[in-house]
Amino acid sequence: MNQRKRISQVLLIIFLCVFVLYMGIHMNIGISDEMEMYLGSVFLRQAEKTYLPEFSYASEGGGPLPKQWVTECAACLLPLGTYVSETAPLDMEVEDSATYEMILKQQANDENAVDENGNLIEDETAEAEKKQVPKETAKQVDTSKEKLSDFEYLVSNFYTVDGTTSVSAKDLDANKLLAKSMKLDKKKKGPKVLIYHTHSQEDFKDSKKGDPNTTIMGMGAYLSTILNDTYGIETIHHEGVYDLIDGEMDRSKAYQLAEKQVTKILKANPSIEVVIDLHRDGVGSSTHLVTDINGKQTAQIMFFNGMSRTKANGDIAYLHNPYIEDNLAFSLQMQIAAAKLYPGFTRHIYLKSYRYNLHLKPKSLLIEAGAQTNTVEEMRNAMEALAKVLNECVNK
Repeated sequence: MNQRKRISQVLLIIFLCVFVLYMGIHMNIGISDEMEMYLGSVFLRQAEKTYLPEFSYASEGGGPLPKQWVTECAACLLPLGTYVSETAPLDMEVEDSATYEMILKQQANDENAVDENGNLIEDETAEAEKKQVPKETAKQVDTSKEKLSDFEYLVSNFYTVDGTTSVSAKDLDANKLLAKSMKLDKKKKGPKVLIYHTHSQEDFKDSKKGDPNTTIMGMGAYLSTILNDTYGIETIHHEGVYDLIDGEMDRSKAYQLAEKQVTKILKANPSIEVVIDLHRDGVGSSTHLVTDINGKQTAQIMFFNGMSRTKANGDIAYLHNPYIEDNLAFSLQMQIAAAKLYPGFTRHIYLKSYRYNLHLKPKSLLIEAGAQTNTVEEMRNAMEALAKVLNECVNK
């Protein structure tokens, strides 16, 4: 509706301009003879260019018609269309379900491409262009308030911003993000953390076929056990499967299906404050995301934030997330805690376009833990480190 309104306004402006020029030329309202002759010449020349382009181009001494000339002449036939396409912002309102489904499908397939068996589609060149593997956080990264207040320093040392989205100093105001409390409300009884998996079938280098304990699902169960038993943080591990439809790999509706069920769980358990969607990343076959923590080979992790915004068209209204700032605060505080406890454990926080169900709670995390090139042991070691980092942020 906003698009139609803008078009109507532009049409009205054009009509008024043409009317004023017409009255000025034919009724001599405040226009000199010289001006009248000049305007007449301009209109005649434009008419010639619009309706006799080849003759007009030849009169200027040109040879065969170039494509650019033809394109410009065609645009002259539809000046309003050209104006709207070049200057008017794209209307992002969803007017049909097909468009919404298309965007959600794009979001679902956005992280890494897999075939019908769940195996990573490794087109090295295309993957490198689509998503560069973020470098790990520097081992001696400075986390002082003075340094973090410097936007350029903050982005270069803590973030990787995908080419499809944009970020500003207003989005990443470190002082504001770090001032938000992530502490759990211990007065409320009941579970505090929910762990689930939008992509439940992700596995690792030495996973055993048919054994979910060696997949990302098993890592979620192990993380839940550590949080419950070691740190006393009551945690639920949800084992819902959303990337299999009729027994076949299909991620196209994974986020939609997960959102529906997770919403029910949150409604039934209002004490839950932290929601973690635990994934495994997909990288090139030569990439091994690993670091050493206390002498143990440990898979690196990456916090992933959705900005609900594309660089081309701005905010995505139909993927609204009222908690973007809270999400950013949580991931940054986790990143800093990890940098202090285990330098090199986390890769840069990845910022991308869509929402990824991070709107379900203020303290929501999407975590890419390791990749298909990591071993199960490296992943279990990562869960132990992740649990300690989470405890540092929410329970101390």
